[in-house]
Amino acid sequence: MADPSSYRPKPGQIPDSPGVYKFRDEHGRVIYVGKAKSLRQRLANYFQDLAGLHPRTRTMVTTAASVEWTVVSTEVEALQLEYSWIKEFDPRFNVKYRDDKSYPYLAVTLGEEFPRVQVMRGAKKKGVRYFGPYAHAWAIRETVDLLLRVFPVRTCSAGVFKRSAQIGRPCLLGYIGKCSAPCVGRISPEEHRELAEEFCDFMAGRTGAHIRRLERGMQEAAEEMEYERAARLRDDIGALKRAMEKSAVVLADATDADLIAVAEDELEAAVQIFHVRGGRVRGQRGWVTDKVEAVTTAGLVEHALQQLYGEERGDAVPKEVLVPALPEPVEPVTQWLTQRRGAQVSLRIPQRGDKKDLMATVARNAQQALALHKTKRASDLTTRSRALEEIAQALDLDSVPLRIECFDISHLQGEDVVASMVVFEDGLARKSEYRRFQIKGRIGDTQVWHGEGQDDVRSMHEVIGRRFRRYLQEKQKSGEWGEEPAAAEPPGTPAGDGAPDPTTAVEASDASEAVDPADRLTDEEGRPKRFAYPPQLVVVDGGAPQVAAARRAMDELGIDDVAVCGLAKRLEEVWLPGEDDPVVLPRSSEGLYLLQRVRDEAHRFAITYQRNKRGKRLKSSPLDAVPGLGETRRQALLKHFGSLKKLRAATVEEICQVPGVGRKTAETVAAALATAPPSAPAVNTATGEIIEDDGAPPAALPAERGQDR
Repeated sequence: MADPSSYRPKPGQIPDSPGVYKFRDEHGRVIYVGKAKSLRQRLANYFQDLAGLHPRTRTMVTTAASVEWTVVSTEVEALQLEYSWIKEFDPRFNVKYRDDKSYPYLAVTLGEEFPRVQVMRGAKKKGVRYFGPYAHAWAIRETVDLLLRVFPVRTCSAGVFKRSAQIGRPCLLGYIGKCSAPCVGRISPEEHRELAEEFCDFMAGRTGAHIRRLERGMQEAAEEMEYERAARLRDDIGALKRAMEKSAVVLADATDADLIAVAEDELEAAVQIFHVRGGRVRGQRGWVTDKVEAVTTAGLVEHALQQLYGEERGDAVPKEVLVPALPEPVEPVTQWLTQRRGAQVSLRIPQRGDKKDLMATVARNAQQALALHKTKRASDLTTRSRALEEIAQALDLDSVPLRIECFDISHLQGEDVVASMVVFEDGLARKSEYRRFQIKGRIGDTQVWHGEGQDDVRSMHEVIGRRFRRYLQEKQKSGEWGEEPAAAEPPGTPAGDGAPDPTTAVEASDASEAVDPADRLTDEEGRPKRFAYPPQLVVVDGGAPQVAAARRAMDELGIDDVAVCGLAKRLEEVWLPGEDDPVVLPRSSEGLYLLQRVRDEAHRFAITYQRNKRGKRLKSSPLDAVPGLGETRRQALLKHFGSLKKLRAATVEEICQVPGVGRKTAETVAAALATAPPSAPAVNTATGEIIEDDGAPPAALPAERGQDR
């Protein structure tokens, strides 16, 4: 625990102007970001007597080891910079709202030649018009099914669309009248785009014009005694009205507004948002957060506004935002929202009428969401706490292991040997910290064994050594070591011992292939480094040999404050270093369940990486290594000759006949194919027959090549 007076800035150093400040811990990681109208006055509040601070603020300042600030011109700039830094650094003491689910949107891909209506989740994409969010995907599909009678816009995937265009026959929706079938030319691209824009207008709330147009058409058809057409239009009107009934009118003046309500207690807060467009509730969403800082309702509202509109532009920011409390001061937030929208935005508290009544409804939803969350979390927190305590007791640890790292080795009969590292903090998976390793059979700069082969023990020794060697390097960079540790790799060692989980972080390769962007960051930036934070417990997938290898790797580096254990699959026994007998946890033990979850997650992550790596290798071709030969010309060569076997037998003159391939390139291709080893024969997976023609790379056959581990 640090003493705030040890890093308190000297009097007069802090400017009396607007700005944003960052507190860092002893590792240099940013743990809190805040903004202030006057940096001098705000920061002075943190360095008063600890007894007078809010308990959460006291925890933050005693965890921090330094503070720094950036001066800006206006409070609006401070608001923007604060939001950017919170998104970038993910500080642990800032309020961060967590979506209670991934909300689905109704999306129209106006950026495509033939716009498509579909359900979308996740980050918003450019060129796509979004409506929602909706509570359930089935609600979107029901609405779309009704609207396709009137607006038969394409809903099929790119593959189905392309296939229908090739065979000249539309899909089922085209036959039953719920798609205008642009794939076969029944409608021009311009007419289809007009349909998509009318669909968007209707979803945006401009419904009256479409209803009136259909009613006029129905009356005209009836007057001309075209009763079948009149009946179809009548059914279309009914479908539109049923779609409109799914979102009841809540504001009679056709207002576009977002209503935000907050329910809170001393520890947590829940936020509910109703999106009202054209007077109708078009979407609803909710967030829950831990109150890790001393924050008022107005502060929670300000954080919610940043979360809602930080990535939005234009009409996504409504004309009116109704809140239970106004941020202090309110003018910078209003200016910021106006800049995001490009037009004036009204931020206010509803005082009377329908809007006040609707705000009460939103507040009731927030109260119910908080009560439900607390009910679920009470059970979850109790279970996780008991699991960590049982692990600490069974392994005789000094304290509960708040950070657990688990390592697993995966290969296919000794080929493509890889390893995974998964991280659980406070009993929950932290996927942004996951890492992947390619086993290269080296320790430091010394090649000690060949990477191929089924030696899980040596692989485990290598990966543990590489992980903690990087930890020592990061520890040295942060100044926690007075001198370079003897076991650490020299400064010139290539970075990138572990690649992060591609679903949660930037894709990167292993040591000799690429340098991860995170390793090029300066220490002053404060972003979490790959291996900067040690675990309290290392779990390896395996028994006594793997545990001994992991312990030996850490002992060689002088790491003696991290516990190690192994979980063997056969009997789910827990092995400790130097022990002849395993620790057997009860089958009903929450600690055993947690260790199993950690081990299974490491296995899943490792085998996924191994399969992807193997798939890339099996799809590789000798043409991939030809310098200056891109994908287009590779495809042209294979298309011209029909297979790699025929291309290998071709002369330089024959290769030159391929469009775009000159003589120099042809000579390079011929030389590369002449020196490359023959490709493995392709196998018919249905019959097991070996296909003589090696035009396509063979499929992986685990039954014949061995099984994944």
